Amino acid sequence: MLVSRLHVRTFSICLILPVYFVLSVFSLSSLAAQTVRAQGRVQAPDSTPVRGARVVLHQVGQALQGPLDSAYTDRWGRFRFAFRADTAVLYLLSAQHAGIEYFSPPVETDERVDTAIRIVVYDTSSIARVSVAARHLVVARPDEDGSRHVLDLIVLRNDGVHTRVAPDSLRPSWSGPLPRGTIGLELGESDVSPDAVIRQGDSLLVTAPLAPGEKQVTVQYSLPPGHEMLDLHLTEQVSLLNVLTEEKAAVVSGGTLALADSQVLQGRSFRRWTGSVPAGGSLRVTLPGRLRAPDWVLPVLVIPLVLVLAGAAWYVATRQRVASESSPDEILDALAALDARYLGRHGETSADEWSSYQSERVRLKERLERSLASRGRNR
Repeated sequence: MLVSRLHVRTFSICLILPVYFVLSVFSLSSLAAQTVRAQGRVQAPDSTPVRGARVVLHQVGQALQGPLDSAYTDRWGRFRFAFRADTAVLYLLSAQHAGIEYFSPPVETDERVDTAIRIVVYDTSSIARVSVAARHLVVARPDEDGSRHVLDLIVLRNDGVHTRVAPDSLRPSWSGPLPRGTIGLELGESDVSPDAVIRQGDSLLVTAPLAPGEKQVTVQYSLPPGHEMLDLHLTEQVSLLNVLTEEKAAVVSGGTLALADSQVLQGRSFRRWTGSVPAGGSLRVTLPGRLRAPDWVLPVLVIPLVLVLAGAAWYVATRQRVASESSPDEILDALAALDARYLGRHGETSADEWSSYQSERVRLKERLERSLASRGRNR
């Protein structure tokens, strides 16, 4: 009996040990699959490595947000991180240079080593030129009190190799005109922080640093009751200008602006004028009588509409450029379509879906910056 029990026990051990070993191997493989190695380098626009730059690994999730680890680049500008990744968390890298932080695209969290990460940093200048690449205005029908809301989307472009910064604490990094007689200011979906955009009289001031590439600033203001003229005097040339009016009797004039088409969304029609206005020229919108516009018109309809038009306009403006490996046109179209789907729907979108939208938007913008930078070098 004792011998039989020993045989049974020995047989059980011999059976369990291989199974335990196999399960252990699978468990270790699963753990290893969650370890991410992110490496790359920090460089200047001319590909010169930046030595001694502090690179920070950030995690952006619903439960936790903030720095996860940091390292300094070596003499070749290289850095390396190894961390356990959570599939529900977004990971980004940033490098600080001359007091300004520059971010990478989201880090890939699969098993392969991500060796293609490049963080481009720039020297700063208070005289680097920043121009208005495009501007889009949307004028809604009057509210019950006769006031009209105006949505103003401005695309700023820095074509140089220096980040534009404010010359001092009293002056902005960029300023531009707002329509005379309008009041108030609210910042919409933008590429700068809310505290970096202020209104001073009929001027819009941006105090945030503006790195090479494009930055979008979206603001909303109002035209008071009794004002039936929207007058914007432009201090610099705007090569691409779109004006959308919800009132059919509105008349738009200035520069080469001409009536283009109508856009219908959710049963509401918007007439669009498009063209350009030279420096020193004026945009005028002559408005008719009062027809009340529901409060939800701008956030639900107008913002997606403007972004769709912006993407289409950018495609037309850039499709004649010399083709290269990267296509800014396709990326802009994708970004415009993404924004058109989600902007103004924050309150009605789940937290997970909104987080995914924000992550995808960051990824597309970084792809666009890299594509534009590559095209600039190949000219």
